[in-house]
Amino acid sequence: MDKIRAGILGTGSALPSRVLTNADFEKMVETSDEWIVTRTGIRERRIAEAGEATSDYATVACQRAMESAGITADQVDHIICATVTPDTMFPSTASIIQDKLGAKNAGAFDLSAACSGFLYGVSVASALVEGGRCRNVLVVAGDLLSRITDYTDRSTCVLFGDGAGAVVVGSVPEDRGFLAFDLGSDGSGGRFLHQPAGGSRIPASHESVEARQHFLKMEGQETFKFAVRAMGASTEKVLDKAGLTREDIDVLVPHQANIRIIDAAAKRFGVPEDKVVVTIHKYGNTSASSIPIALDEAVREGRAKEGDVVVMVGFGGGLTWGATAVRL
Repeated sequence: MDKIRAGILGTGSALPSRVLTNADFEKMVETSDEWIVTRTGIRERRIAEAGEATSDYATVACQRAMESAGITADQVDHIICATVTPDTMFPSTASIIQDKLGAKNAGAFDLSAACSGFLYGVSVASALVEGGRCRNVLVVAGDLLSRITDYTDRSTCVLFGDGAGAVVVGSVPEDRGFLAFDLGSDGSGGRFLHQPAGGSRIPASHESVEARQHFLKMEGQETFKFAVRAMGASTEKVLDKAGLTREDIDVLVPHQANIRIIDAAAKRFGVPEDKVVVTIHKYGNTSASSIPIALDEAVREGRAKEGDVVVMVGFGGGLTWGATAVRL
């Protein structure tokens, strides 16, 4: 029996229409457009309207990915949703998406690895397909970080946006597909990027709300140092596992957290600017969805084409990190 090779069959994304610019932030907190752009590369970000939830955008991203892959909802065997802003603690957001799509034959579960979530998700999906358990797996990453952003904290509030991105993972010819994965975690650094309250450690209470513990907290300097180190090391490992060199990279899709981190990663591997996909100036940091949103844009713009070697790499709370190399 021939070995099954898993790869990406289709991509999709969805973003809110509402734009929050740096000029808007100048009216909210003590900051400036120059300060934000110089330190982060962000000029604007998309923010969901009141009453909207992660599943609303994730569902649209999934529909677009299925259309791109040429499959229907009843052909989906599993849905994996990477998110840190689920619609509810339970049922899972993946189950809500499954119902909205009418994917009656699909199992569904959520996966939590913060901004690394998409990479963890496609790793699981690849294993399900190559193990013969599933034919088509929807991996969607969606987050409305605006829901857990403290808009009085000028050090973090300018960074984040909302959105969702999805791919269909299925069997592909043996000369295509996922070539290698590298995933990791260092839980000792969890305190550098976390949401303190809302779980079993600090359940919701008047005290936790008043202390603003339900908002995202980040130690920027420590996170930055970790990100540069982790993204570089993970990319090197995944290239080594895949038997590739830096010159083999046709398209680099990094997590969109900070333009300086992206530039550092590209410089380390000698990847020219035109091969690096950058969306942070338009959307900010959209957590796990930043990579699939950027990938979808690259595919639809013709920057990432069939046969190209695409390297995706990211880091996130946990602390977590991951990378994958895939031939489209």
